[in-house]
Amino acid sequence: MCRCWGPYWGWVPCAPTPWLLLSLVCAAPFGLLGEETRQISMKVISSWPNPQNLLHIRAVGTNSTLHYVWSTLGPPAVVLVATNTTQSALSVNWSLLMSPDPYGGLMVLPKDSIQFSSALVFTRLLEFDSTKVSKGATQPSGKPYPPYSLAEFSWNNITNSLDLATLSAIFQGHPVDEPTGAFANGSLAFKVQAFSGSGRSAQPPRLLHTADSCQVEVSLDGASPRGNHSVFGLEVATVGTGPDCPSVKELHSIDDEYAPAVFQVNQLLWGSSPSGFMQWRPVAFSQKQRNRESAVPCQASSLHPTLAYSLPSSPVVQAFFGSQNLCAFNLTFGAPTGPGYWDQHYLSWSMLLGMGFPPVDALSPLVLGIMAVALGTPGLMLLGGGLFLLLRHKQYSEYQSIN
Repeated sequence: MCRCWGPYWGWVPCAPTPWLLLSLVCAAPFGLLGEETRQISMKVISSWPNPQNLLHIRAVGTNSTLHYVWSTLGPPAVVLVATNTTQSALSVNWSLLMSPDPYGGLMVLPKDSIQFSSALVFTRLLEFDSTKVSKGATQPSGKPYPPYSLAEFSWNNITNSLDLATLSAIFQGHPVDEPTGAFANGSLAFKVQAFSGSGRSAQPPRLLHTADSCQVEVSLDGASPRGNHSVFGLEVATVGTGPDCPSVKELHSIDDEYAPAVFQVNQLLWGSSPSGFMQWRPVAFSQKQRNRESAVPCQASSLHPTLAYSLPSSPVVQAFFGSQNLCAFNLTFGAPTGPGYWDQHYLSWSMLLGMGFPPVDALSPLVLGIMAVALGTPGLMLLGGGLFLLLRHKQYSEYQSIN
C-alpha cells in the first residue's frame, strides 16, 4: 500500500511499494501493459466509386496491436480496438457499411484477440451567448444558440492531408447548408497524430504522449459567431462499457512547466483497470500563437446516458458495435470575461486518446531543483548548526584548569 498526504489542491510524489506495482500489473489487461515503441502505419481506406473518409491507424508492438479507425461518415468518430496479437487486421465491407443497417460492416479479426474496444463521436458544435449568464443558471456558459450537427458537415478528402512523415492527417469541414453564412470563410478541423514512442508536442498544452496513444487537435478557425461574446463547445458521445457511464477524473499537480498556470489534467477512463482513456488539460487557446495570454478555460460536464436516436449517428460505430448504450458530455471553451474566440475568431483544444494506462507526468527537473533547494537549505543550516555546537562542546571539554 502507498500512503501519501499532501495539500488538498495538489499531490506529492511517493514511492509505490512492490505490492502496489504488482497489483497494477495484474490489473492491466493482457497485452495492454504498454509499449515503449510501436510500428505505426496510417492508411486511407477508400470505397469505389464514391471515395469516403476512413483512416486506419495501426500501432504494432511486441505482442499487441492497437487500431484507431477514424471516419467522417456522419459525424467525426473514432473506433478504438486493442488486440493481444500482432497479426490482427481491419476488415471493411463497404456495401454493408453504407447500408441502413451497417452492423458487421467494420470488424477487427480475429475477434477472439480483442481485449478492449470503445468509440468516441463528436456529435455537435455548440455555441452560447456568454453575455446572458444568470446567477445559478443551468447553462453556466450562457444562453445556447441552435447547435451545428457535425453529421451535416461536408469534409475534405483525407488523402490530401495525410502526412506520413509526421504520422498525421486533418479532417476539415464546414456545414453543407448554413443560410447565415457563418462558415463562409471558416472551418472546423480535427488533426489526428499518431506516435511511435514517448514525447511531448512542441506547442502548449504539451501533453505527454506514448506509443499507446494518439493526439487530437480540434480547431475552429474563421467562423463568424452569432453573438459578440460567443463561447463555443463540443458535444461528445462514447460507447458505454457497462450499465454506468465512465467518469471524468481530475488529477492535480504542483508543476506547471509544460502548461503555465495549469495545474490539472482531466481524464476519462474506460474500465476500472483501465483499458482505455481520453486525457486533456482544462485549457484551450484563442490564438494560433499559444501562450498564457491566449489561454481560455475548458470545462467538462458530467457524463450522462443518452438514447442513440437523440444523437447524430455514426455509421462506423454502428458497424462495429451494433446497438449500444451511449453516454454524452459537453466540453465548453471560454468564459464571459478574459480572452475568447471573439479576439481573432480562432479556437484550438488538444487531447490524447489511447489504450492501456494513461501517461502520468513526473515532476520536471526545474521543480525538482526548486524542491531540492527549498528542502535542502534548512537541512544544511541544521547540519551546520549541529556541527558548530558539537565542535564548540568538544573545545570546552578539552579545556583543563592549571593548578
